[in-house]
Amino acid sequence: MFAVIRTYEDEVPEIVVEVGKRAEALRDVMRGLDGFVAYYLVDLGDGRVTTIGVFDTRSGAEESTRSAGRWLHETGLAALVPNPPTITLGEVVLDAR
Repeated sequence: MFAVIRTYEDEVPEIVVEVGKRAEALRDVMRGLDGFVAYYLVDLGDGRVTTIGVFDTRSGAEESTRSAGRWLHETGLAALVPNPPTITLGEVVLDAR
């Protein structure tokens, strides 16, 4: 399994509200990717957001970043994201579910 973590810093608090309004569409995008396991949107406060995607395949994890970017542009939410996210991707070595 692979996890990809995208952290958006110095954003505006409205991003969480706006993504929440469109959550079903974003959920459908992520669920449609190769090897999808789970996807989380975490409100860190102060307008900061982290997303965590878990996939069976590295290619699915990598594609999730491209798909999230496309989705942000298609929905117009990219205007609320002035800086690119910090992206971390790696193999999951412990699953403690």
